[in-house]
Parts: sequence; structure tokens; C-alpha cells
Amino acid sequence: MAYETTNFIHQIIEEEMAPGGRVEGQEIITRFPPEPNGYLHIGHAKAINMDFGTALKYGGHCHLRLDDTNPIKEENEYVESIQEDVKWLGFDWGDDFFFASDYFDEMYEQALVLIRKGLAFVDDLSAEEMRDYRGTLTEPGKESPWRNRSIEENLDLFERMRKGEFADGEKTLRAKIDMASGNINMRDPVLYRISHTPHHRQGDKWCIYPMYDFAHPLEDAFEGVTHSLCTLEFEDHRPLYNWVVEHTDVPHVPRQIEFARLNLTHTVMSKRKLRSMVEEGLVDGWDDPRLPTIRGLRRRGYTPLSIRNFCDRIGVAKTDSMVDARFLDYCVREDLDQSATRAMAVLDPIKLVIDNYPQGRHEMCTIENHPKNPEMGTHEVPFSRELWIEREDFEVDPPKKYFRLFPGNEVRLQKAYIVKATDYETDEDGNVTVVHATYDPDSFGGNAPDGRKIKGTIHWVPVDEAIEAEVRLYNPLFTVENPDAEEADYRDLMAEDSLVVISKAYVEPALASNEVSEQRYQFMRKGYFIEDSKHSTPEHRVYNRIVTLRDSYKPE
Repeated sequence: MAYETTNFIHQIIEEEMAPGGRVEGQEIITRFPPEPNGYLHIGHAKAINMDFGTALKYGGHCHLRLDDTNPIKEENEYVESIQEDVKWLGFDWGDDFFFASDYFDEMYEQALVLIRKGLAFVDDLSAEEMRDYRGTLTEPGKESPWRNRSIEENLDLFERMRKGEFADGEKTLRAKIDMASGNINMRDPVLYRISHTPHHRQGDKWCIYPMYDFAHPLEDAFEGVTHSLCTLEFEDHRPLYNWVVEHTDVPHVPRQIEFARLNLTHTVMSKRKLRSMVEEGLVDGWDDPRLPTIRGLRRRGYTPLSIRNFCDRIGVAKTDSMVDARFLDYCVREDLDQSATRAMAVLDPIKLVIDNYPQGRHEMCTIENHPKNPEMGTHEVPFSRELWIEREDFEVDPPKKYFRLFPGNEVRLQKAYIVKATDYETDEDGNVTVVHATYDPDSFGGNAPDGRKIKGTIHWVPVDEAIEAEVRLYNPLFTVENPDAEEADYRDLMAEDSLVVISKAYVEPALASNEVSEQRYQFMRKGYFIEDSKHSTPEHRVYNRIVTLRDSYKPE
């Protein structure tokens, strides 16, 4: 996998790799450090692409490191899903798989280093009192009454914290920096808190846990990370990142660089909101195809390549912006146009009866799997007297320039025969249920023997051999472009038509198999589809529409 994209971060790295630069002669090491407290989404995919792609570009390594410093929210389920999602996107960390909890002993020792230097103290303020003491953006904070405890007392109290002598929230370890700093993150931030919660890997070994802002720079330093690439919300945390590295005894000095996070229209990225939608049953789990989770995108049928291409093409910026979700669809459509197998499916069926076609006769029509890629081969579809066609392909009283079936008009059945509509049947409400036609026996393959021009071509599936299927059509999950910017509850902004279920459609028999696969199809004239990995079975086929065949959107 080659990465030729260049951005401002790559320019910085290349300057630092040059003679005399900070990392001259060093291997470039990055890391992807998610917290194992939820499922990854498209925003994480951008970070994954950036972290792993940068390492690949410069012949280095990217570590997968799970920042498991908060045992209250962490589960092995998320650990496994993160590994699976990163691999599905096409990246491999090799042997460089780590946990923050691997370093708990070393982190504790570095906390002792700060205490011995007089740069950390044990505080008795409650969380609420700490907020009151912190100050505001315009007013400095106040020092804690316990800020000037002796080094010996702080060492004793911190050891007792570790032994479990205090209750949750009773004490914290804080850095001693500057309560008047213009950056609130530097106003004596908490480094350790007490939590008598078993850890998913460490069990009951610890009852104190490092805060992310203390743990993260230490992890990078321990692992020899050269460039710690973060999203912009960590920009204000960079002075604390640098402070921790500078004042602890670590073997390596990493550099943090921030870039804009991904914001996508008509969706939300907040873990809290995604979790609430799942837990309240507003969506079909974390892998709902309408969600921006990687599991949802995969179930929807998006390809790893299309997501990587999307991340590459939106670029890496220094300021946040909103990306049109239709550009992601554009990248998916671009990939599938080259790779998806062509097939026929009828989503709104009415019956076509060819009255002069012999009863009981069947013959095979050959369909190219891809008209532009002959190496993809062909498959056959049985043709017979009764077929399913789309309701929209027949009109009793057609508008102008309507080139499909209507009484007296001819069309070409895809790779089969030319047929002429002769009559139709309706139900008691006047809806057409059956169209009658005759066929030209000399037109097999769809070509008129006398050279007459046939303007319309429609797809079909045989009634006897067709596979009945459920089809799910997906639209944007929210009615507004940026749900987070609205005052209304985001739940009230969810679109009622974000999922449209067609309970009875028909697909050609070549799609039958004994198991559900990730094979993607272009259903002729209907879009790109994939079997639903969660609900489809050999007995009840369910297909998700990935994207439509085209859209008015064009990338700039």
C-alpha cells in the first residue's frame, strides 16, 4: 500500500528528517491510541489513515495502543472491535500492539519523580471544590490549601492512595504548575484519581489510575514515538503534554502535532449521542448502516479502499470544517463502479407475461459481470414466459420521451429478447398487476433482426427462479446538515425516511448461495447493494443499498 499524499504534517516531518533536524536518521514512529470504551467511527478512520499512512510513507511503524486508563467504561468487546476495524481498513501494526495499562508501574514511578521534584502534590479538594478553585478564562484560579504539603507527606499519601486507604474522590494527585496560567489545562491539573474499579486487564492490582493527559505523553515517550498526531481538541493540551515529558525522567522526547478532526454532514460523531441512540433503540445497534461507525459503514457495504481514498482526498487541515457526506458516497460509488458485479433485481415488481413464448420453455441468457472488465467473467440467468419487471417500466398513458413499455411499444429485455406490450391487467384499485406482451423470436440477445431501433432497455428476473428478498434503502440519518449546531434535541432531528424497507423484491437466481458474503453488486439501474451481514440468511435474503448509481453532487 503506497501513500503519496502530502500535507502540512508531512512537510514538518520531512523538515525534521533533513540533516540537522530533530529526527535525522531516526525511524518515524506514529501511534493510533483509541480508548477501548466504544466503537470506532469515520472520524477515527481519518486518524487511522493519517497515523498508519504517515508511518508507511516514511518507512516507519505505527503502533496500535489502547489507552485503557479509565476502567469504568472499558470492555474487552471494544478492544476486539478496534483491532478488527483497523485490520478491515487495511492496516497492520505487526508486533506493535500495546495498552496504556502495560505502563502503569512506570507511570507510577514517574509520578514519584514529580513529587520528589516538588512538582506534584496530593490534594484533598473534591471535584466540585476543584472546579471552584480553577477560575475562569478571564480570572486566575486559586491555589489549593494542600498545595504546599511537604515532599515526604505527599510521598506517604500517594503510597497510601495506591494501597487503597482512601475512598473514590477523597484525594487526587495534581501537578504543581501555575494556577494563574492563561491555559486552564495548566492550572495544577489532576494526574491521578482514585477508582476502586477492577481493570479489564489488571484486575484489582490498582485502585489509582493516571489521567489521560499524564498517561499519553508518557506512553509516547516510552515507545519512542517520534510524532504524536492528534486532533485539534488536544491543541490546548499540548503545553501539558510537553510539561510532562520535560519534567519526568523519560528516555525519549516525542512531538505532538494537531490536525482538524472530521465532521460529516447529516450525522453525529459524539460517542455519547451514538451510544444513546443505540441504547434507546433508535437505531439497529452500533453496526446500523445509517451510523458513521466503521462497523455500520462495513455493514452498509462501503469498501475499505473507498474510505481510505475519502480520507486522503479530504486532506489534512489545521482548522475544523464540515465535509459533505455525499463526497464519501462519491468515493464509494467510484470504487464500486470498477469492482462491483452486475446483476438484475426488481424492487417494485409487476408481472410480465410473454403470451407467444412457449409454455415450459427455459433458455439461458449470458450477463457480463462487468461490461468494462471482461476478466470478471459472466454468469447466466434463465429466461422464461413469465418475468418480473419494475412497475415504473410500464405506463398505461406514458409521458413524452418515455421509452419503456406501454401499449404498442417495444423494449429490449436485458440480454434477452425484444418484446412489445399488448395488454395489461389491474386490481380493484386500478393498479397494474400484469403486463402482456409478445416477443420477437429472432431478437435473442436484444438485437432487432431487421435493424429497427429500440430505444428502451429494461431489466428483469424470471418468476419461477427468482429469489425473493427484502431490500433496505438508506437515506441521511438527520434532516439537518449539522445536528450538533441545532438547539433542538438531536433525537427530534432524525429523519423518518432514513430507512425504507421493501419487504418483497426479487433478485436473479445467480445470487443464491449457502452463506452470506461481502460480495457487492450493482443492481442494474438501481444502485449498489450488499447482503446485510446481520439479518440476511440463505432462507431470507436481505440487501442493503450502499449508494445510488449517481448523484447530482460533484466534488470541487
